[in-house]
Amino acid sequence: MLTGKNAVVTGSTSGIGLGIAEAFAAAGANVMLNGLGDAAEIEKIRAGLEEKYAVKVAYSPANMLKPDEIEAMVKGCESTFGSADILVNNAGIQHVAPIDEFPIEKWDAIIAINLTSAFHSIRAALPGMKEKGWGRVINIASAHALVASPYKSAYVAAKHGIAGLTKTVALEVAQQNITVNAIAPGYVLTPLVEAQIPDTAKARGISEEEVKRDVMLAGQPTKKFVEVENLGALAVFLCQESAASITGATLPVDGGWTAQ
Repeated sequence: MLTGKNAVVTGSTSGIGLGIAEAFAAAGANVMLNGLGDAAEIEKIRAGLEEKYAVKVAYSPANMLKPDEIEAMVKGCESTFGSADILVNNAGIQHVAPIDEFPIEKWDAIIAINLTSAFHSIRAALPGMKEKGWGRVINIASAHALVASPYKSAYVAAKHGIAGLTKTVALEVAQQNITVNAIAPGYVLTPLVEAQIPDTAKARGISEEEVKRDVMLAGQPTKKFVEVENLGALAVFLCQESAASITGATLPVDGGWTAQ
């Protein structure tokens, strides 16, 4: 489906980003991974994807706080594979606190990584997409791009910003065969989320199943976690010609959370 296409996926050494990277590889695309983690483990992931799907997989250690490294990552994809046809902005961090207690440095980092890094990567990728006459930009937002939750001022602000950035860039490139969309997941049972469950259960004096159902999934009517595979499948679809008229959209994959 995506044979001959080359993708950059930020924050793709684990969780949602890795799931999307694997979906692209399974569809035949070459992939530039990016993210944090143990170097040996990252190399194992890279080599594993390359062998399993018979595509080329590279890795960039670009720091999403540094614009020059973000640009070098995109240019590295172009030089390694020949082009950067697909860009997925997935990298993100979180911090929870009342706004009057919110550390300024946490605000700055969340806005920089969750929002500003997407500006830098899109800015770097668009010239090549325009020259080729084809491109796909997918920003991983959140249900919090559409609704708010208390104590998440920076995250909610950044994700609302991602929705606005998505619309703006989509309009700018609408006639150049480039689409720009956002995927807005609800709760996904990534390793990071899963690791929080035992401590939450202990702190609240409830079972782990109650943490999932009554705490994490309280706002998702399906009472089911979103599957990473669902997000990967949607990302692949958005890169196909059958999705060429979908642009500027923020697409919820949230078990009905934002329907309420």
